[in-house]
Amino acid sequence: MSKLRELASCWLEAARPAIVVLVAAARGSVPREAGTRMLVAGDATAGTIGGGHLELKAIEEARAMLAAQDRSARSRHFPLGPALGQCCGGAVTLAFAPLDAASLAAWPATPPRFHLQLYGAGHVGRAIARALAPLDVLVDWIDEREDEFPAGLHDGIDSPWPAHIRRVCVDSVEAEVAAAPAGACYLVLTHRHDLDLRITEAILQRGDFAFLGLIGSKTKRQRFLRRFEARGIPPARIARLTCPIGLPGIEGKEPAVIAAAVVAQLLGVTSAPVAASQPAVPERAGAD
Repeated sequence: MSKLRELASCWLEAARPAIVVLVAAARGSVPREAGTRMLVAGDATAGTIGGGHLELKAIEEARAMLAAQDRSARSRHFPLGPALGQCCGGAVTLAFAPLDAASLAAWPATPPRFHLQLYGAGHVGRAIARALAPLDVLVDWIDEREDEFPAGLHDGIDSPWPAHIRRVCVDSVEAEVAAAPAGACYLVLTHRHDLDLRITEAILQRGDFAFLGLIGSKTKRQRFLRRFEARGIPPARIARLTCPIGLPGIEGKEPAVIAAAVVAQLLGVTSAPVAASQPAVPERAGAD
């Protein structure tokens, strides 16, 4: 279930009046594709159909429906250039419907962008988890040190972690590799190199990963590769290991910078699977 659909379910359960705005059809150059939704309440909006004049008109229409307590579904067609003065040359048809059981049932539950096993709750692990919090992803965040997991999303602020960031504290963290679904992504950045080695080897032995990233330097990569070769892991599989992690060309070793580079890399790999076969990126960061 996407985060926006989950919010819609919460609003419906709380009997909060709202309108679901759906991009029913899109032609040419448009801000968002068909199937995109947003929620409009009298005092709030959630999601976006692309912003600009189109979204302003959509919010006005939805709030007029709420003010009139109009529960009839309707649609409106917008040529973006001629009607709204937007630079996009396309056209969009928007559908408006009250948030109710029927509109929620018609809202498909989309799968997450990717399922990630994130090993390590140190500084970089925390930064990556926070960067993933707004996204429609599923994260198993694994560490043997329970006190390393921050209580809230933001330090010193009462903000619970979203449900899709699942904190897992276990003694044998490498055993969690077996629990991941086929095609999962993995990031290994624990507090010990020997633990990184065991986890990474377990993932390579599975072999069915979409992405495997190991934090560290080129030197760490070479040392690990020799170990994996000695243990009989196929060279083609070893070559799929990404170490160092993060998109190339992004300078800086601050945890938040590394997190931004790594999350962008994950999104690129999972949006275009061929990216997984690209060479490892230049040296970036050492162990967390």
